[in-house]
Amino acid sequence: MEQSYWHSVTLDRDACRGCTNCLKQCPTQAIRVQHGKAKILKERCIDCGECIRVCPYHAKQAVTDKLACLQGYEYTIALVAPAFYGQFSRTEDCDLILTALLEIGFDDVFEVARGAQEISMATRELLEGEELLKPVISSACPAVSRMIAVRFPNLINHIIPLRSPMELSAQAARVEAMKKTGRKMEEIGVFFISPCAAKATAVKDGITVRKSHVDGVISMKEVYLRMAQQIGSVKEVKKLSKAGSVGALWATSGGEAKGSRALRSISVDGIHNVIKVLEDIEDDKLSDIEYVEALACPGGCVGGPLAAENNFVAQSRIKRLCRELPEENDLIPPEIPRLWDGAPVYRPVMELNKDLGKAMEMAMAIEDLAERLPGLDCGSCGSPSCRALAEDIVRGYAQETDCIFVMREQLNDILEHVKKNNIAIPQELLEGWENDGQKEG
Repeated sequence: MEQSYWHSVTLDRDACRGCTNCLKQCPTQAIRVQHGKAKILKERCIDCGECIRVCPYHAKQAVTDKLACLQGYEYTIALVAPAFYGQFSRTEDCDLILTALLEIGFDDVFEVARGAQEISMATRELLEGEELLKPVISSACPAVSRMIAVRFPNLINHIIPLRSPMELSAQAARVEAMKKTGRKMEEIGVFFISPCAAKATAVKDGITVRKSHVDGVISMKEVYLRMAQQIGSVKEVKKLSKAGSVGALWATSGGEAKGSRALRSISVDGIHNVIKVLEDIEDDKLSDIEYVEALACPGGCVGGPLAAENNFVAQSRIKRLCRELPEENDLIPPEIPRLWDGAPVYRPVMELNKDLGKAMEMAMAIEDLAERLPGLDCGSCGSPSCRALAEDIVRGYAQETDCIFVMREQLNDILEHVKKNNIAIPQELLEGWENDGQKEG
């Protein structure tokens, strides 16, 4: 049943205190709390990073590459996400930020906003045709694409068949560097500076790419902390920025939809809001919408769990910056493909059993158990809801007495049986149990 995927989001069990914050916020019910510690069901995890965001003990972490990885290549390129500009107070000077990246060890820079601009143009072309199922769902957010592959397989054909700006930019950056330096492909390292964990997963275990052109994904926080100490001491600012506002606005919610120029589009950010919209699409409630921009992080990529700045502040900086940029700037050569390598594939992690008969039996057992459970969804049992606990019991992951209400009823029955049959039990135990019952009553 369990399928093996590489995940960026990981759990530090020593730091975990079993508080259930992550349990309640996980959009795919991929987390359980057992024996006082969280457990991530890897086959369900989409690496959205929501658990990283809400964990007060920093027990959830994203596995990313370190700046030391640059040493493994003769020529390195920083692949700069548009959200990166929103991390610095001097956002209006993109060239300063890009120059500072060279100061900390990169040999060259390439703005992902250039790739975003190209994908915006390709989106417009595809929307003009009649081949796409409407509403069309954007393909740039890997957490959303994985969510669809896991939970909404009927919507896979609604995803626009375009590569992510990160992948398009990575290939273009490598090609440009090879022409500029004369170096071989394998001598050039392309590193994406990422605001989210899902990008790291997409590089290692892509939904729409067979082999990524990105050699490593480095946390935006790590790069920011390194640059914050040096950006004020840059002596000579180089003219490096080639991005236009169409691509740069992809950092914020609404930017991608604006670039598509679709007449009837909506922008939704935050993974729980995305789920609601996907459910509405499944129920055919959005048939009048042409294009859906769906982003897992609140506010868009600027709200990623690996970003350093408050997402509202970062959004403001990006929008201010874009007022000074040309709408569209340097184009990426047309020989770099815009269409993806392959469509997402349904990942049946939610199915109960491959045998239809057994699956139906299990489904009926889940319904029966769910009816008997209290329906409070308190999370005390270590499952995110009573229905999830019922499924866990049927799958063999849990037992009915994990529910404290069921356990209390059984203990009361035992106590009544003991009293009725005059079975001797230690008085202190009896008094303790009765006192606990009075406190809770």
